[in-house]
Amino acid sequence: MKIRQLHPWNVSYHEAIEIQRSLSPQVHLEKLPEISLVAGADVSYSKESNTIWAGVVVLKYPCLDKIEEKWIKQTASFPYIPGLLSFREIPPLLEVICLLEHEPDLFFCDGQGIAHQRGMGLASHLGLIIEKPTIGCAKSRLVGEYSELGPQKGSQSPLIYQGRQVGSVVRTRNRVRPLFVSPGYRVTIKEAVDMTLNCVRVYRIPEPIRQAHILVNRMRNRFGGV
Repeated sequence: MKIRQLHPWNVSYHEAIEIQRSLSPQVHLEKLPEISLVAGADVSYSKESNTIWAGVVVLKYPCLDKIEEKWIKQTASFPYIPGLLSFREIPPLLEVICLLEHEPDLFFCDGQGIAHQRGMGLASHLGLIIEKPTIGCAKSRLVGEYSELGPQKGSQSPLIYQGRQVGSVVRTRNRVRPLFVSPGYRVTIKEAVDMTLNCVRVYRIPEPIRQAHILVNRMRNRFGGV
């Protein structure tokens, strides 16, 4: 899989912000191609050190059968700063992506896409680097305002930030807390929502991200994390 070297990762707080601002105009939203493989990416942190476990799980679409999983253990080189998580999480995720034997058509990320202060959440940043469609599915809001949505699965409300829609707040199961879904790269808002709902099974979280979350937490627990 092609990985573009767009900038250095060993940067300061202010340099990271400027990198996000410079990359944001390059993020394009467009109609998805045909999808046959989807991937979920997630990172788990040690509570006692800077050790992190990054993992990617690949599933067939639309049946969502798991066909591959890869992970690595690494020391984080960038501090935990909301709005700049891509600088902490993308470097190890890129290493995992390089290990994949199957090339996913679409990545789901546990984080934001364009629903971000500078339009450059983790999903957008990752998609731009690997030149693959990405979707951000976050459990909490980073930016934007929305209206109350209904209690049924599929209920949604536009997420509006600075006068434009940057995603949707989506109920993925009846009467559970919604997810904040935003396109990352090369996918429209509607398709991001549709694909998220298509990839939800029994649980609130889309299956690609849920499987990646299970993987990295299992590895953390097995190999010295807490």
